[in-house]
Amino acid sequence: MKHNQDTTSFAPLLTLDHLRVDFQTRHGVVHAVQDISLSLSRGETLGIVGESGSGKSVTSYALMGLLDRAGRVTSGRAVYSGIDLLPTDESTMRDIRGREISMIFQNPRAALNPIRTVGDQIADVLLQHNQCTRQNARSKAIEALANVQIRNPDQRVDAYPFELSGGMCQRVVIAMALACKPRILIADEPTTGLDVTTQRAVMELVRELTRQHGMASILITHDLGLAGEYCDRVAIMQKGVIVEAGPAAQIFQHPTHPYTRKLVKATPHSAQSVLDLLPADSAGEEITEDKMTLVSQVESMFKQPLLERRQPVLQVQELRRSFVGKRTFTDMLARRPARAFEAVKGISFDIWAGESVGLVGESGCGKSTTSSMIMRLLDPTDGAIRFKGQDITLIRRDAFVHHPTRRTLQMVFQDPTDSLNPRFSAADSIADPLRRLVGLKDKAQIDRRVHELAQMVGLPSDLLTRLPHQLSGGQKARVGIARAIATEPDLLILDEPTAALDVSVQAIVLNLLVDLRMRTGMAYLFVSHDLEVVRLLCDRIIVMRAGEIVEQGPTAQVLASPVHAYTRELLAAAPRPPSEHRQDQEFVHA
Repeated sequence: MKHNQDTTSFAPLLTLDHLRVDFQTRHGVVHAVQDISLSLSRGETLGIVGESGSGKSVTSYALMGLLDRAGRVTSGRAVYSGIDLLPTDESTMRDIRGREISMIFQNPRAALNPIRTVGDQIADVLLQHNQCTRQNARSKAIEALANVQIRNPDQRVDAYPFELSGGMCQRVVIAMALACKPRILIADEPTTGLDVTTQRAVMELVRELTRQHGMASILITHDLGLAGEYCDRVAIMQKGVIVEAGPAAQIFQHPTHPYTRKLVKATPHSAQSVLDLLPADSAGEEITEDKMTLVSQVESMFKQPLLERRQPVLQVQELRRSFVGKRTFTDMLARRPARAFEAVKGISFDIWAGESVGLVGESGCGKSTTSSMIMRLLDPTDGAIRFKGQDITLIRRDAFVHHPTRRTLQMVFQDPTDSLNPRFSAADSIADPLRRLVGLKDKAQIDRRVHELAQMVGLPSDLLTRLPHQLSGGQKARVGIARAIATEPDLLILDEPTAALDVSVQAIVLNLLVDLRMRTGMAYLFVSHDLEVVRLLCDRIIVMRAGEIVEQGPTAQVLASPVHAYTRELLAAAPRPPSEHRQDQEFVHA
């Protein structure tokens, strides 16, 4: 529930008046933000919602004075406490940033220095704005990490960014932004890499600080559930223009603009099938009778009990993985070795041919470690991984790259940008496994297969010559999927493949995955923290917590009647649009 503080009794903390931002490119001027006006009051949370390229982040960068050299504010004012931020010199802005107005950036790894510990980086912010001394900087950094629900903050404070998961890095960035208790917090997709329980904890923390300190916040997101639950007002942006604005409940329950209605429809919370996510006029995604039949076949495939089952395509048996931590100063004084951390604690599960299994849990629960061991990117400490009957843990990790089994086991990584070679065109990326793993050498044959794969994933042929930075997030995700299925694998591991995508692009990618699974017979291990996406895509669900499996079973059964308290906690933490809260309340009262 959003707070009920009367924000109208305060003068606005921030007023944005007719802001315009242009970018000079090789192809001419791009009008990224076009004449938008907004206001933000004390204690208020304003949501700016829209898809990639709509101008959400550009608006925030303009406010913070962080536009790159190609960007230029052509008109407008951004008034904070009587100061117009747009013409303010860099020295003054450096003092304002972090102390008065702070920002949580979308890409946590890019926002952190890879060669300094996270504790030192939090201390830098505190010291810059005189919020601590050299003597208590470490304890203040530990406190900041604890505030964003990082386990063992006294140990994590000495970790480097590359030693932490993506979700953990996101929490560190949030801790840095909140450290000085700023008056305005701008959160640019702050929970993209977080599980639902951490997401709720972080958003509740932001909301509590907003209440306690009269702070205001701007939430930039493509997650309509998050915006609906935590924002007082919402502005919907499309192509640099605000197309609709108003109270959050009104916008999501009674959207008036076609673009807003499209976003609401593409949100998976109320959908019964992946087809429900697609708008009726979805370009290139016609909902034909054949496709409806195809999706229905996939969704019913594992709902009926099977009389006969062959050997599972994957058998994970008592799998364990431990990591040796750093030897702390206390360890050295006590003359004891560094403590070992057991990330995966003897888990077992099977995946059958053609089945889609969801692996869910909070950041740090062992999901990514498990998928990395299955891919043989990590060696297990103990246990067995049987793929098509063969124990692949007996194959050395460096030798597995060239092993014949490697081509039948593929992975789609969480970040499509980082997983693609920036010097490879889309065609080169898709062709790479054809050359290395399949052994194709004939250029004409490779080109023909690349075009076939591009067509399968809905990637236009004219985009095959483009480099990753010339593609949108959805297009890069399609390239990653095409590359993974190029070798016709029996098992495809999908590590948060839609986490960073807009809801409409996510809808198309989910439909693509359902379509590919039916046509190729691939099995999926779908690693995710989004229970709604898992509900639509997976036959069975495995719930992990602290390295252990706490519950597993048919998806519909587990989500409808969870047995373990942690599963119930995950379901309760998932944000939902206001319309769904209203329906839930009506159901409870009934």
